[in-house]
Amino acid sequence: MTSFRSPLHRRALLTGSLALTGTLALSACGSSDSDGSGAASGRTRTVKTAMGDVKVPEKPQRVVVLDTAELDSAITLGVKPVGSTHVEAESGFPGYLPKDKVSGIKDVGEMLNPNMEAIAALDPDLILTSKIRHAAKYDQLKEIAPTVMTETTGFPWKENFQVHADAMGKSAEARKVVADYKAHTEKVTTAIGGPAKAAQTKVNIIRFIEGADIRLYGEQSYIATLLKDVGLGRAPISAEAKDGFSYDLSPEKIDLADTDVIFQSTYGDPKKAKQTQTVGSSLWKNMKAVKSGNVHTVEDELWIQGIGYTAAAEILDEMQADLTKK
Repeated sequence: MTSFRSPLHRRALLTGSLALTGTLALSACGSSDSDGSGAASGRTRTVKTAMGDVKVPEKPQRVVVLDTAELDSAITLGVKPVGSTHVEAESGFPGYLPKDKVSGIKDVGEMLNPNMEAIAALDPDLILTSKIRHAAKYDQLKEIAPTVMTETTGFPWKENFQVHADAMGKSAEARKVVADYKAHTEKVTTAIGGPAKAAQTKVNIIRFIEGADIRLYGEQSYIATLLKDVGLGRAPISAEAKDGFSYDLSPEKIDLADTDVIFQSTYGDPKKAKQTQTVGSSLWKNMKAVKSGNVHTVEDELWIQGIGYTAAAEILDEMQADLTKK
């Protein structure tokens, strides 16, 4: 297998490894942040990942992320990656992220097909991704730098965030992020009338997707966790989602998605995603949520693609604004 490490990089890692012989490796779970001076010190910690235990620098300095969730985690924790993949060539990095936080990050290719040479050229000391995205590329990636993979993305985003935080040596910062999120969800719940009112408000999330059926999100999805944390109710159909993730609809069955409130997004061309024909149909126009003015169009890049706490903060603000409109 081809190694992308430079000889100098390999020697540095070997030196660090020898220096650590006999040292007790701490697992990411339950380990405390150290006051070490960073990757240059040669000290490492052990992080539990979907691919087994991985030794990472105590304080990584050059992080590469290979999906939007990992990018969100890094930015949320005050880390600017040296490299990141993109989801669409035209859009670059997610637009909801502050421009100054993503400027200067090297684009290392499309998310499902990252450029290994571009990644190696950045000489990273940590790579963050998930098994569902890049398991087949794990052997190549770990030759470049310690690679921390979560099992999947989306629904277990909170658990994944903790793994990312542990890997980057940012556990203390992560605790504050989680506390701020909890306070934010409570603020939204109060704004929309309190827990009882929230629970009585049934919500569906639907996504029009170019080249695919209309998707209604179930309980095992990122966006559903935000609804749950605010205390919002869900329409019964959401429980019928395949594997808990989503339920596919055709334009001819869109009325199955009807409920008190609908948030809708579109991925790709609206016509090719069947959004145009659906919202122009009599079925759509006769839906309760449509008639009551409780269908809210949201940005797909933020609500669906932007998995993480920075995305969540913006989504919660928009959710509050939409649900408190007079």
